[in-house]
Amino acid sequence: MAGYEIRQCTELACGFRFPAAQGQAPLDRCPWCGGVTSVVHRLPSASERAAPPLNTDVLPFAALLDNVRSVFNVGSIFRSADGAGLHHLYLCGVTPTPAHPKLAKTALGAECAVSYSHNRNAVELGQKLRNHGHTLWALETTAAAQSIFDVEAPPLPFVLVIGSEVVGVDPDLLTLCQRCISIPMAGRKQSFNVATAFGVAAVLLRRRIETG
Repeated sequence: MAGYEIRQCTELACGFRFPAAQGQAPLDRCPWCGGVTSVVHRLPSASERAAPPLNTDVLPFAALLDNVRSVFNVGSIFRSADGAGLHHLYLCGVTPTPAHPKLAKTALGAECAVSYSHNRNAVELGQKLRNHGHTLWALETTAAAQSIFDVEAPPLPFVLVIGSEVVGVDPDLLTLCQRCISIPMAGRKQSFNVATAFGVAAVLLRRRIETG
């Protein structure tokens, strides 16, 4: 994969600054004003950068996605799941799988790093997971939800349940969850985008588990 350049317009009244792949045309003209651009930095390609050490500490921490509709949200969740060290994603109902050609746009390779399975019925799967000793917590805004900042480490093996962008977690699946947690909001909206919320929760819960 080619490296990138940081370019800047030489017109004093413009100064537009932007990244562009090396060899991508046209690079010499500013996309904002049409002025001449110059290279400010040349960045190495992914193959030239030193890779960080791989974290091989796999925890029995998974997530269940209950009818998450957006393929881009699911791709982002794959990337966050990889970053937080989840070992598996249970994709249920209409939730897209990596077979969808657009999922890789936001997963950026994480779809190859996190194992997954597809299940038609999230409630049936939730019951099976409970029967096999898994702890299920739902990330959902309800009157009984506890702040994620106030909960202790979940018992392992653990499954974080995420619901549909429109209707949330299926009520019958919610009854199978031993706890409901939420992320406190400081603005006017009552919740984050599902992929954003998942990323926040996955990292915080991973930290809770690591610190006991």
